[in-house]
Amino acid sequence: MPPNQADFLTLLRTMDANAPRAERHLWLYWLITWIRGDKSSPAYAAERVGLFVDTVLTHPEAVVKWRAWWRVFLDETDATPLLADLGFAPRATFLSEISHRLRLKLLPITPETRNLAVLFQLFEPRPFDVQWLQAIEPQTLRRLETLLEFDGGNTQPGSFSPRQAVLLDALTYCVGQVNAAGYASEIRTRMSEDAQHLRPFHDLPLSLERFRYAISTPSQSLEECEQAATLLRTQLDSCRHAAYTVYGHLQEQGISVEIVFRLRQMRKRIIRCKHLIDSLMADGSVQATVNLVTHLAQESYETRSLKALFTTSGHMLAEKVAERSAESGEHYITRDAGEYRQMLRAAVGGGAVIGLTTWGKFAIYSLALSPFWDGLTAGLNYALSFVLIMLMHWTVATKQPAFTAPAMAAKLKSIDHEEELDGFVDEVVNLFRSQVASILGNLAAVIPVVLLLSWLLDLWGHRRMIDEARALHVLHDMTLLGPTVLFAAFTGVLLFISSIVAGWIENWFVLNQLDSAIRYHPKLRHFLGNRLAAATGQYLLHNVSGLTANISLGLMLGLIPAVAHFFGLGLEVRHVTLSAGQIAAAVFTLGSSVLDKSEFWWAVAGLAVVGPLNLGVSFYCAFRVAIMARGVTGLDRKRIHAAIFARVRKHPATFLLPPKA
Repeated sequence: MPPNQADFLTLLRTMDANAPRAERHLWLYWLITWIRGDKSSPAYAAERVGLFVDTVLTHPEAVVKWRAWWRVFLDETDATPLLADLGFAPRATFLSEISHRLRLKLLPITPETRNLAVLFQLFEPRPFDVQWLQAIEPQTLRRLETLLEFDGGNTQPGSFSPRQAVLLDALTYCVGQVNAAGYASEIRTRMSEDAQHLRPFHDLPLSLERFRYAISTPSQSLEECEQAATLLRTQLDSCRHAAYTVYGHLQEQGISVEIVFRLRQMRKRIIRCKHLIDSLMADGSVQATVNLVTHLAQESYETRSLKALFTTSGHMLAEKVAERSAESGEHYITRDAGEYRQMLRAAVGGGAVIGLTTWGKFAIYSLALSPFWDGLTAGLNYALSFVLIMLMHWTVATKQPAFTAPAMAAKLKSIDHEEELDGFVDEVVNLFRSQVASILGNLAAVIPVVLLLSWLLDLWGHRRMIDEARALHVLHDMTLLGPTVLFAAFTGVLLFISSIVAGWIENWFVLNQLDSAIRYHPKLRHFLGNRLAAATGQYLLHNVSGLTANISLGLMLGLIPAVAHFFGLGLEVRHVTLSAGQIAAAVFTLGSSVLDKSEFWWAVAGLAVVGPLNLGVSFYCAFRVAIMARGVTGLDRKRIHAAIFARVRKHPATFLLPPKA
């Protein structure tokens, strides 16, 4: 049972150097728990450290017990893993670090261990621990130095003290890891030419040996030791600057999360090396050790955080994906009457193709396939339709927000002045008007095309798209009284995910230089010829994002409902253009009498909600990612909202119609 936190004398009575290792480590756990208290005041916790130290020092028998306990603790624990490994991935890969952090979160930690890094994780350090460690008074640290018996100068000439040996082992290991990371081909080949020419990683081991010789040789003065330490720090900084040049290559050639993760690990290793150097140069000072423990506590907390891992390692990838989406999104924003008419024509073409897609959907349904094959076939039907629309340079309204949102977020970096804010509001107006044009064009085409196809099938004696029972089922599914709102929002999420997949695949394509690989592939050049191989590589470079977005969206719209039904979730998709086509087919089957049915009007009301939700959810998700990726913080949202509402009051028509030339 844990001791009473208010009675630290209980801790002193239960301290036993002869207890089993696990019990001794648990005693240390409860001591730290008592120091933390209720975690409301770092200053109060720091005072408890002083109270514990003073109590032990004023009781000779307690001093004897403590020093016996402390010697056993030092003899039976290995501090090198704590100093050299804590906070770093066992293997320098992103996926292995994810699994490592999941294990730390889900699996219990045993106190029966010699590994001080494992024991440190048992204590579960928090930012509060960093605060109270930093709040310890200097006089308390001086008394703590007496209690812990640090070996500042009681070593034989030419040899290391136990404390120095542990710190040097950890420093050697960390420097070796920095060197290995710098020599890795993924890092080395992406450094700038100047960084490769300077060869900072080649000279790093020599700087370490000079430092090791300086602090272990009695003839070396303090000034010479400082010079050796400064030289090692400078060499580490040179390695860090050389590694930073890799980011420039990644920005131009595509982001790799694995490479970014390795660079982050290298930077943290270099910081750890500097902390170890400071501790070695402090000649046994408790203050230096407390600083090192504070750093380790912060690292331990961040090591267990999955959010921190994704934030630090995925930021550049999110930025690159948002950047590529922004480039695509510019094509979907109309700014004058000519572009507005062009958008209407493109939307009409897209709506016409979706009318054919609706016919294909009902034809697939009539085959009565099993759920998986029905979903896969429907997904291929959607994907082929979306790809055809892309190849014809037409558009579907719901695909635009995920690409236009990053383009909008890119303009949020410059709204400090009123004219810049007005420019951003202009883009909001242009975007809204473009979306309205796209929806109107899609609906203006899909409904007549579905009705025309239904009439032709009826005229030629073929079976209608759907029978009466299926038509009533369609109206029932689309009703506003059902889960249409939820399904429409879910479809908006799928639209957003397709844009993320597209940006990620394009980044992967560029990172691996596949356009060049296709252009110069010997076998492809043999079969296609040099010109066609080069044209293929160039075409994929410019269109891989669009192809991926359309294919992934189509497959998700078809397959995810089938998979969801397998798990009993009952999720469906509600795409505004596809839904409008299905309602049109139902109306043709049921005839004009359907206008007198409440089911029809509730379905129309549901359709009126589906469009805004498809667009709004997709835009919101993409906009949030773009803002985070671009580091846009501290936005004055009230200014933006006020400016938009002011535009609505003064010029409401501009949100629907293009400005006059």
